[in-house]
Amino acid sequence: MAVATTSFLIFAASQVGTPGPANMALLATGARYGFRAALPFVAGVALGKQLVIWPVGFGLMELAEQVPWLFTVLKYASAAYICWLAWKVANLRLAPGRAADRAPGFWAGLIVHPLNPKAWAMIVAGFTGFVATGTSTFDATLTIALCLLSCQLVLHPIWTFAGDRIAHAVAGRAAEKYLMWTLAGLTVASVLFVLFGGGAHI
Repeated sequence: MAVATTSFLIFAASQVGTPGPANMALLATGARYGFRAALPFVAGVALGKQLVIWPVGFGLMELAEQVPWLFTVLKYASAAYICWLAWKVANLRLAPGRAADRAPGFWAGLIVHPLNPKAWAMIVAGFTGFVATGTSTFDATLTIALCLLSCQLVLHPIWTFAGDRIAHAVAGRAAEKYLMWTLAGLTVASVLFVLFGGGAHI
């Protein structure tokens, strides 16, 4: 096959299912607002990755080679944004299903992955590691897009529901503060890993 679909699905599931900025945002949103209220945000996060996949598939990687500094700026600006979100998470206090403010909606979710360094690294790795030379650009991009979307539709709601359940267990207790700081810390750690670890190149 032009794309090593089975291998990429395994890779995609391992990436989509493990802690990262998007999953921490989903976990925190589910914890703060409850699973049902967070579903529009979940849908936006899932579809937002398509805003990265298709431009990368149709030539953004070539632009990265021609103007590397632009992508360096993008990478660090994205990391700064995710760290700012982590700070907000750290200072949230849980009120599942009873939050005074409204849950972030579809459009807020849509921008999470375009500003997520892990998403960029994952997608670039998909094109460079699992697509055979000479593969049609459309076929390769469609395959990677569908594989990632299928993983997200399964795993993103699980992270959100986990947040909802955790909130019910710790809301209003002493452990609540430590939980939110832990989530924020994991978010920052995941960004630092992408920036300075093996998946830092986008």
